Amino acid sequence: MKNRISELLERKPVFLIIWAIVAAFGTYFCTYALRKPFSTGQFLNLELFGVSYKTVLIIAQVFGYMCSKFLGIKIVSELRAEHRIKLIAGLIIIAELALVGFSVVPLSYKWIFLIINGLPLGMVWGLIFSFLEGRKFTELLGLGLSVNMIMTSGILKSFYLTLQRQFHFSEFQMPFIIGLIALPFFAVFLWMLSRIPVPNQEDVSLRSKRKPMNKFQKMNVLYHYGLGIFMLIISYTIFTTIRDFRDNFAVEIWNEIDPLHDLAVFGKIETFIALIVMGIIATLVFIKDNEKAYFLISGLMFAGILMGGIATSMFVNHQIGVYPWMVLLGVGLFFPYLLIQIAVFERLIGLFKLKANAGFLVYLCDSLGYLGSVAVLLMKEFFWADLSWANVLIKFAMGSSVLGALLIALQFLFFVRKLNEKRGKDLQLVVK
Repeated sequence: MKNRISELLERKPVFLIIWAIVAAFGTYFCTYALRKPFSTGQFLNLELFGVSYKTVLIIAQVFGYMCSKFLGIKIVSELRAEHRIKLIAGLIIIAELALVGFSVVPLSYKWIFLIINGLPLGMVWGLIFSFLEGRKFTELLGLGLSVNMIMTSGILKSFYLTLQRQFHFSEFQMPFIIGLIALPFFAVFLWMLSRIPVPNQEDVSLRSKRKPMNKFQKMNVLYHYGLGIFMLIISYTIFTTIRDFRDNFAVEIWNEIDPLHDLAVFGKIETFIALIVMGIIATLVFIKDNEKAYFLISGLMFAGILMGGIATSMFVNHQIGVYPWMVLLGVGLFFPYLLIQIAVFERLIGLFKLKANAGFLVYLCDSLGYLGSVAVLLMKEFFWADLSWANVLIKFAMGSSVLGALLIALQFLFFVRKLNEKRGKDLQLVVK
């Protein structure tokens, strides 16, 4: 059975694509089941440290998740391939045990267990993507991860509310119960992930070979391309912050704007957004030329950012309703967010033949991205207490459209200049 599957994965590209997408999607879906459902609870009339209890819990988990991203800069970028599966399994078990602790300890200490829950989960994305990067179909394979970023949280929210209404579990029990339901499926998908073969020779020639990075290689990449990477990191931080805020407080935002909304609205809207975004991102696999792909990616990011800002302005001016606003804002946010995660660095590594892996560069982005999420939560609690959740989202959507578009334009100019320098050097070598 194992040999037959391995043979099909190595010889049949279509089978490999389907297998890898399902494996990545399933593994990360189950990971989300251990991270996201608790944010569906509202924890009404509860406070801790003079702050709303839900805000404390979200800050605690995001803090653990953020610390995990900083650790991932080293661990994910340096980890050898043979250790990935064991590490993923260990991280998931720790996260579920933390949710068990969250369900039973006194109210004053529950937040500690959400830090412990977030701490291992932040590294799982990079470990899964390590199986997918450096291939001619990477953008397509990465959709198995990307779809989770968009629709899984919404589906889990709807599942959470339905399950709670049926069985009347408390808000403190629900995260552990949903995680427990996910664990058997997680084992199956993790096994599927372990069967994915290494990139073949054609993949290496198109996208460069991906290996664990040492300290010198990391410093070399940052020395030559650090400014452009920094602009991508800051723009990614903006998109992560607003995306996370929109996701964590989706229930509160919808309750303010449309108190009679359908419980399934979260899954429906995020699924629709996922279909739009995935359909467009998937077309990148047909562009083998890394330069052309990078140009298109930059254009898509720029257009998405502007679309989110324009849609928000139209909603504020009562030109569109809440449903089209949420869809257009979601698409506008997820275009740059996901393209930076699965496509920009993937293409830049191939374009400049960098001795690097995408895990290192993405985790640089993620570490600061979740720091921004914590900052916004604190600002809402201490400086914008009188603003509704919906108004905070509107303010950030408008501001991010301007700053985000500027940063994406500047990074494009930077890498185009670097590309011209590279061409000049290549021409000199040919002449010599």
